[in-house]
Amino acid sequence: MVMADRAMGKFRSPTEEGPLTKLLLIVLGLVFLAFFLFLPLVAVFVEAFRKGAEDYVSALSDPDAVAAIRLTLLVAVIAVPLNTIFGVAAAWAIAKFHFRGKAFLMTLIDLPFSISPVISGLVYVLLFGSQSLLGPWLKSHGIEILFAVPGIVLATIFVTFPFVARELIPLMEDQGSGDEEAALSLGASGWQTFWYVTLPNIKWGLLYGVLLCNARAMGEFGAVSVVSGHVRGLTNTMPLHVEILYNEYNFVAAFAVASLLAALALLTLALKTILELRFGAGGAGGRRH
Repeated sequence: MVMADRAMGKFRSPTEEGPLTKLLLIVLGLVFLAFFLFLPLVAVFVEAFRKGAEDYVSALSDPDAVAAIRLTLLVAVIAVPLNTIFGVAAAWAIAKFHFRGKAFLMTLIDLPFSISPVISGLVYVLLFGSQSLLGPWLKSHGIEILFAVPGIVLATIFVTFPFVARELIPLMEDQGSGDEEAALSLGASGWQTFWYVTLPNIKWGLLYGVLLCNARAMGEFGAVSVVSGHVRGLTNTMPLHVEILYNEYNFVAAFAVASLLAALALLTLALKTILELRFGAGGAGGRRH
């Protein structure tokens, strides 16, 4: 009888949950997402359009808002390519070579994940502030780091540089060095091996890391808040501009600018899902072609 029941599928795996448990877990997950993700996201767009599309467009066309959007894009355009170059180089070195200090390098890459962005901003204040060793020299030569675009770029680079590297390191370690060794044995140069072998193998992981890096760069608040000085129209990025508008009780304008960041988050999520589907469809082998 036991064998017959098993053959009929009446006995489920010890790790398989019952239908009621599955339904309960799904409902709890949906309720959690509804209260902590969907409703706040909907509230942002509802508040942004609360007084109509005309006020929404007016808030985004305000000179200070335009300056904040322009600065946010400028910082991302500078920080993301630099972090992409660093991430590819660091991942290539860590995954393809053995050298002393390799573990220490990986620890340094993970450093921005382990400290508060506000602390990283304060580090730049200590390095380039008026009371630091470099501050007076920089000021005497007319070089402005803090409360200017260079400081914002440096702070953004610091908090975002792990993303590309951490996406590529496990991927490149999984792929190994066999393809590169084969290319070199056939007479390819180092750069040819990189452009025609390594880069095509990591293109999806690279796009994934760049996507996450860009999203964090455009949405960074803590570190940028410390080094920017909050100069309206000059050193305020979009997140800082949202804070100022909200503190001034200009809720429609604040949520209008915030809706752009929310739209960026949705776009990032959509592209992230597409890349994950691409990874899932291809598997480890699919990433190599």
